[in-house]
Amino acid sequence: MRHKVAGWKLGRNTSHRRSLLRSLVTSLIVEERIETTVPKAKALRPLVEKMITLGKRGDLSARRQAGAYLMTKQAVTRLFDTVAPRFGDREGGYLRIVRVGWRKGDGADTAFVELLGSEKLQEEKREKRVAARSKRAEEAKRAMEEAEAQQGKQPPAEHAQGEDKAKDEQE
Repeated sequence: MRHKVAGWKLGRNTSHRRSLLRSLVTSLIVEERIETTVPKAKALRPLVEKMITLGKRGDLSARRQAGAYLMTKQAVTRLFDTVAPRFGDREGGYLRIVRVGWRKGDGADTAFVELLGSEKLQEEKREKRVAARSKRAEEAKRAMEEAEAQQGKQPPAEHAQGEDKAKDEQE
C-alpha cells in the first residue's frame, strides 16, 4: 500500500503522466482556463505555480527552464510577457479550481482550472462568441430569405420537367 506517498499517479505510467501534465500546463497558460477532472487539476496546481514563479524571475535561465517544460514557444512567451507580470506582487495561489459537476460518459468529477485575474479575458471571449453566433444566425436568415425569394420567382423543378415531357410527347 502506498500510504502517505506524495504525488498523483492518475492511473498512468511515468512518461504518460509527465506528458499529460506538460500538455495541461501548456494549455492552461495559453488558454487561461481549461476543464479537466479534479485529480488532474490538483496534480496540475504545483506545476503551474512553479512555471509562474519561473516567469516572475524572468531571467534567461528561468526562460530556458520553462521552455524545456512547456510544449510550445507561444506558451513560453505568454508566460513571461502576460501571465507572470500579473502576479508580480503575489506570493502564491495563482490558480482557482472550480468544481463543475460530473462528466456524462464515465461520471468523473470535473472542474475548471483557471488563472486568477482571467475574468476579463473570459468575458471578452464570451462576447466574441455571442457576436459570432449572432452574425452566423443573421447570415443563415438572409440565405433562407434569398432561397425563398428565388423559389417564388421560378416554378418548382418537378413542374418544369413535367411540362418539358408533356411538350415532347405532343410533338
